[in-house]
Amino acid sequence: MPFLEHLEELRWRILWAMLALVICAIISFGLVYYFQALEILIAPIRDAYDSPDLQLIYLSPADPFFVTLRLAIYGGIILSFPILVYQIWSFLSPALEKEERRAIVPALYLGLLLFIGGVCLAYFAALPVTLEFFKAFLSDSLEGTLEINATLGFVVKMLIAFGAVFELPIVILALSLMGLVTPQFLRAKRRHAIVLITVLASFITPGDAITLTVMMMFPLILLYEFGIFLSAGVYRRRTKREEAYEKSLAPPDGSVGKD
Repeated sequence: MPFLEHLEELRWRILWAMLALVICAIISFGLVYYFQALEILIAPIRDAYDSPDLQLIYLSPADPFFVTLRLAIYGGIILSFPILVYQIWSFLSPALEKEERRAIVPALYLGLLLFIGGVCLAYFAALPVTLEFFKAFLSDSLEGTLEINATLGFVVKMLIAFGAVFELPIVILALSLMGLVTPQFLRAKRRHAIVLITVLASFITPGDAITLTVMMMFPLILLYEFGIFLSAGVYRRRTKREEAYEKSLAPPDGSVGKD
């Protein structure tokens, strides 16, 4: 296509993606409102403080609405993910080789599953332990009042942080497809990666060493090894394609110049 036609197609892809996001956010707003998603998010806080009747305060009459709207947008992004992937794929696929197209589509949906897995680990395991860690610093001279925006901001940021770092294999796969990293490089830098993972885990998951290892370090190390496996698969396929191409260029048996 000419450059202007590419821009026109990109404009329409973005418009359809935004429309899908708005529609899914509206649907998500109803789901968040009627199925009490807020109650699900504050359940670990109630368990940590041993207070089944714990209530969050709000400082503005509009706070409950905007909190619900924010949760609806998060839910809309998740619901519209297949449509967003389709729009991105439709725009990029003509520029990709056949092998790259086969690798990217499963990787995108694998990334969604990994993100959901990270969120679940944070919600069911890391968040309760983190809340218990912070609770240990309470004293008789302190009286806490949990505000809805700050509290939910803490919970949601932690869930998103876990989901984001669980995308590590997909990042490695993308870098391998672009030729920026190799399996040999990743294996050689394994010790450096473990150090970086330790530092990252210490920021995301405060707590003792056992919590740090179980909640973040150990899964990230496994994901790093999984990324090496994916990178090795990319380069195996690339090597086979190159060998097949070189073989196709070789002169047939019995031709002139063939020993």
